[in-house]
Amino acid sequence: MAKKVRKIPATLNQFTSEPVAVRRKKKVAGYARVSTDREEQATSYEAQMTYYKTYIEGHEDWEFVGMYSDEGITATNTKHREGFNRMIQDALDGKIDLIITKSVSRFARNTVDSLNNVRKLKEKGVEIYFERRTSGHWMQRGNC
Repeated sequence: MAKKVRKIPATLNQFTSEPVAVRRKKKVAGYARVSTDREEQATSYEAQMTYYKTYIEGHEDWEFVGMYSDEGITATNTKHREGFNRMIQDALDGKIDLIITKSVSRFARNTVDSLNNVRKLKEKGVEIYFERRTSGHWMQRGNC
């Protein structure tokens, strides 16, 4: 007589201890920055803000948690970029799972600042997605 084996599915995710059946939406924020106060940059700034909000809200498995931005601030270092620093802190506090920004240079031009922040975020499980605009189209650039 053959034995019957009944498979009992897991009820908790072994990594997060959340119920397996519950799929939590990824908390996603956008970051926009322009480095000068010139009028032509204002158009780029507004376009970035609108684009990321619409882009994030267009994904049903993402929850838009906000836009962070710095207008007219240089990216030489991140010390005086209030929007950027608030975003990093919110991500470290668990309020953000994914940050989307136009390019690595929008995130930080100082390599040391960029690497330090990326490492801190990665330790907390926060992803960063960089895009690049070429030929009038938004294109995927990379993922850290």
